[in-house]
Amino acid sequence: MLVKQDVIKSFSQMPNEFSIDDAIDKLIVINKIQKAELEIKEGKGLSTTEAKEKLKKWLR
Repeated sequence: MLVKQDVIKSFSQMPNEFSIDDAIDKLIVINKIQKAELEIKEGKGLSTTEAKEKLKKWLR
């Protein structure tokens, strides 16, 4: 679920004119960040070491 304050803050930083696609992209990013923050609070996130190990596999 999106937090209204985060959406308002993010949209206030956008130019006065933008496309609906830009708005949707922005909402998707905000939603994903908020979900990730919630998962971290619930202890579901990866430690820095675990994340680095996973990234090594992708960045070879």
